[in-house]
Amino acid sequence: VQLQASGGGLVQPGGSLRLSCAASGFAFSSHWIHWLRQAPGSPFEWLSEVSGDGTTASYADSVKGRFTIPRDNAKNTVYLQMSDLKPDDTARYYCARDCNRLGYCAHWGQGTLVTVSS
Repeated sequence: VQLQASGGGLVQPGGSLRLSCAASGFAFSSHWIHWLRQAPGSPFEWLSEVSGDGTTASYADSVKGRFTIPRDNAKNTVYLQMSDLKPDDTARYYCARDCNRLGYCAHWGQGTLVTVSS
């Protein structure tokens, strides 16, 4: 199982950013994929999940209405579309598989850093 997050960077408050999670090594369309983040000095925070067929998604209250989690099974990729970003969104973002909402996952990708600052 391989998961690789990318697309992080520096963005101003109120801005938007799209993260990508490229997957390989497993039957991608059969698995839910999750996004989590970890801010400096903080525990992992579960953010969102999407079903294998992309029809069902859930979000943490902290990002609901601002983030979406589309997926493209033809490209083995899940995205995290982030808008109205706030400084509190600054964190390293990870995609993962087989997670619970406490932030424990069986398979993790390398994270990508998002910094929201003016």
